[in-house]
Amino acid sequence: MAGTTVQDNNEVQDCFCQAAEITGLKVDSERINSMMGWSKKLVFQTLWSEQMGTDNQSYAPQVEQSYTRFKQILEHHYLTQSVEPTVGCLELFHGLKQQRIKIALNTGFYRTVTNIILHRLGWNQGLNSDYVGSDDTIIQVSVTPDEIYNNEGRPAPYMIQKAMYKLGIKDSKKVIHIGDTPVDLAAGMNANCLLSLAVTNGTHTREKLQQYPNHGLLNSLIELKNIIINL
Repeated sequence: MAGTTVQDNNEVQDCFCQAAEITGLKVDSERINSMMGWSKKLVFQTLWSEQMGTDNQSYAPQVEQSYTRFKQILEHHYLTQSVEPTVGCLELFHGLKQQRIKIALNTGFYRTVTNIILHRLGWNQGLNSDYVGSDDTIIQVSVTPDEIYNNEGRPAPYMIQKAMYKLGIKDSKKVIHIGDTPVDLAAGMNANCLLSLAVTNGTHTREKLQQYPNHGLLNSLIELKNIIINL
């Protein structure tokens, strides 16, 4: 979501940095950016492991402290600041709906903040309690890491596979996956999607993304329409 369908001008990275500073976690913004797209708790587990090791008695409490503070900062941000779709996102959604192509959103965010964003954008309209919609809703399904066993988000393929299951799609070669981070690309590859693409106007540059296996790098979501037409 953030960086791909929802504008992110380093706000999520800033929330990580604030939480890290408050809770004594030493890390720079470049390191945090390298983990964008990950399950957010895994970011803190990884960073604290690097700082003190998992055998340290303080490891688990420090992870929870940092993650709890991060959630408070992140939720406050999305509740109080502007939330806007990325360039070309709504145009793409409209075009996909016209072609009866289903839209599934997955994310590194946990469900609470995902719901805040969906509500602020109006994308939650018509979704049921399992976050599944219909052909008439703006999106057809939303999946988060905390709905996967052991919170295993990207680069594992499970969020993509769960979205497929909820939408009754059995063939991964009928799925196009698009994100804005290296782990987005890896998740699409691991799920054996027809295409695993990334936009370069999100959290990572073209130069950074082209270092990872991919089926294409786009300037923005607008370009996805022509890719689909030419399949």
